Amino acid sequence: MAKKPAAKRRKAPAIGRAAARLRIRLRRERNSLALASLGVLMLLASCATPRVAETPSHSLALVATDFAALPGWNADHLAEAIPAFNNSCAAFARWPDDKPLGGDAYAGHAADWRPACAAAALVQPGDDTAAARFLAAYFQPYLALDRGAETGLFTGYYETEVEGSRKPGGLYTVPLYRAPAAPVSFTRAEIDAGALKGKGLELIWLKDPVDAFILQIQGSGLVKLTDGSLTRVGYAGNNGQDFVGVAKLMIQAGLIPKDQASMQSVRAWLKAHPAEAKGWMEKNPRFIFFRELDASGGLPPGPAGALGVTLTPTRSMAVDPGFLPLGVPVWLDTRSPDGTPLQRLMLAQDVGSAIKGPVRGDLFWGTGEPALDFAGRMKSGGRYYVLLPKAVAARSTFTVTELNTDQ
Repeated sequence: MAKKPAAKRRKAPAIGRAAARLRIRLRRERNSLALASLGVLMLLASCATPRVAETPSHSLALVATDFAALPGWNADHLAEAIPAFNNSCAAFARWPDDKPLGGDAYAGHAADWRPACAAAALVQPGDDTAAARFLAAYFQPYLALDRGAETGLFTGYYETEVEGSRKPGGLYTVPLYRAPAAPVSFTRAEIDAGALKGKGLELIWLKDPVDAFILQIQGSGLVKLTDGSLTRVGYAGNNGQDFVGVAKLMIQAGLIPKDQASMQSVRAWLKAHPAEAKGWMEKNPRFIFFRELDASGGLPPGPAGALGVTLTPTRSMAVDPGFLPLGVPVWLDTRSPDGTPLQRLMLAQDVGSAIKGPVRGDLFWGTGEPALDFAGRMKSGGRYYVLLPKAVAARSTFTVTELNTDQ
C-alpha cells in the first residue's frame, strides 16, 4: 500500500509529543520511573490487513522502561502467570526456530524465546520471588503507545455455559454450525433463513437463539448435553462479514441506557423481547462456526485461544495480532469493573473480532455466570507494557514507520 512521505512527516511528531507528555506524567506519579530510551515501532500494513473500525490508521510506539516503573509490579502474584506463559512456550516449541513473532519479527523469532521458556519451567508454583527474578533476568519491558494517545481500551470476555443436544427435537431447535469446507459469505440473516440448512454442518443444537448469539460473540463455550456430559466448542471460522456491535446500536435506539450497558443487559433485553430479538441480532452480520474441542477424547481444562493453547482465567488476553504477536507477555495497567486497579502480568493468547488497535485488549475472566459478572461490565481505559526477550531488545533498533488500514 503506497505511502505519502509528507503524511509520514506530519504523523511521526505526534508520537513524540504523546510519549513526552506521558513521560512527564509518569515521572510525577512515580518518582522511580526511568525511561531508558525512546524507541518507536509501527508495523507496515499490507492490503490484507484487517480493517479498523474507528480510524483509518493506527501506529504502535514502544518506549523502553524498567520493571520498577511498572504500576503495581510488586503487588501481583507473578507466579500465577507462569503456567500461562508455559502455555505460550508450548506453542513456541512447535514452531521452527526461524518462525517470526509478528509481521516483521519485532518480537524476534521462536528461537529467541527458547531460553526464557526453559527457565520458566524451573519456577516453582507459588514462588512469586522466583517468578520476579526470572522475568527481570530474561525480559525488557516496553510501554506501548498508539499514535497521539496515552491510553487504550480494555474489555472482558468469558466462556458461556449453555444446554445442548446432539440431536434436534423438542426444545433443541437452534443449531451451532461447523465451518463449511469452502468459505461462505452468507450474512447472519441469510443463515437464519436456512442458507446452510441440510448441508450436514449442524454440530450441536441449543434451546435459545440468544444463547447461540452470545456464544458466537464469546467464541467458545461449555455445553451441557442431555445425557449429563459436558463438551467444549471453540471457534472454527466465520462467514467473512464485518462485526457490528449490537449493544451500541441498542443504546443509540434508547433500548438500553448507556450507563447500564453490559453483556448482561443486552442478553436480558434480547431474552425479554423474543419477537424483536431476531432482528436486532441480525444487525450483526458476522456469524461464527464451531468445532468440538474434545472430540478426540477428554474434556480440555479450558477453552482454546487463537494461539492454540488453553486460556488461563484472568491471565490470558485477546489482542490485535497485527500489532502484538500472540504468545508474548504483557504487563497490564487498567481498572476492574468495580473501579479498583487491575495491574498484572498477562499473556497475549487470543484474538477477537472487535479487538483492533495497538493498545486494545479483551481479558478472559473464566467460565460461567461468575466470570460474566466481571467480563460483561468491563470497559476500562489503560495501557500495557510489552515484555520482549533481552536478546531481542539488544539487537533491535525501533524506527518510525507507519501503519495504515483503510476503512
